[in-house]
Amino acid sequence: MFTAHVIDSHLAYLDTASGADSAGPPVVFLHGNPTSSHLWRDVVPEVAGRARVLAPDLIGMGASGKPDIDYSFDDQARYLDAWFEELGLDRAVLVGHDWGGALALDRAARHPGSVAGVVLLETFLKPLVGDELPPAARARAEAFRTPGIGEDLVLERNIFIETAFKGGVLNPLGEEDVRPYREPFPTPRSRRPMLAWSRMTPIDGDPAEVVARVDAYGGWLAGTPEVPKLLLTFDSSPTLLVGEAMVAWAREHIAALTVEHCGPAGHHAPEDQPAAIGRAIADWLAVHGLADGNALAARAG
Repeated sequence: MFTAHVIDSHLAYLDTASGADSAGPPVVFLHGNPTSSHLWRDVVPEVAGRARVLAPDLIGMGASGKPDIDYSFDDQARYLDAWFEELGLDRAVLVGHDWGGALALDRAARHPGSVAGVVLLETFLKPLVGDELPPAARARAEAFRTPGIGEDLVLERNIFIETAFKGGVLNPLGEEDVRPYREPFPTPRSRRPMLAWSRMTPIDGDPAEVVARVDAYGGWLAGTPEVPKLLLTFDSSPTLLVGEAMVAWAREHIAALTVEHCGPAGHHAPEDQPAAIGRAIADWLAVHGLADGNALAARAG
């Protein structure tokens, strides 16, 4: 892992440096809540031989710093922007899961022309209304937003770490696999980023500032036929954020979209289907000329 100074703190990140001198753009993997770049550990090898791959830990997550901030969506975007600037990354392909997908699309909408392509999985494609969230997920979202209850669940009981890798995957992780996710959050105060994320789910117009940003990147998704987009889908789990209805919406409202099914998985799909996800991304990069042609030829040979 490498470290970059950003604003008043630092972001830790993986950088394969493979393909750094190629004509293809870097591929940046962005995780969500409550994970870190560790989420991509078995996905990256499928892509790293074809492009330079980077994967930061978002501010407050993983091995990155935990400054005294609110961990709002705007905070997360500011620190991520600073990381891109510090590393001099431009025209990147952004791969985003969960809130990492929302941050990827937000950055694309705010910096037109800076993104060569986007890959999305289990993320917020649009603001949610009514029963678009599974009932259990909606009940949890409402509990997280309730003063006192959210603090107890996330800060004191550490519910995200203790349940995400059991209920959010089809194949529960063992202790050795969970430990890298648990270690960054040893105290209630260290868990504040997870609580902040849990209160940002854009449901029925709330929170307004997040809904506005999701609406803004919805315009970008619809209005950029020149930018290829890949949506990875899954099945067999009640925890999925992107189900059949959302996929149908995406096909109608997202320009230049390819949809690729990667089999059964829970919400934290890279834990269930890392090889399928990695291969789908690598093949899509090749189809759209976003991978190192020399590396592709060597691999084929």
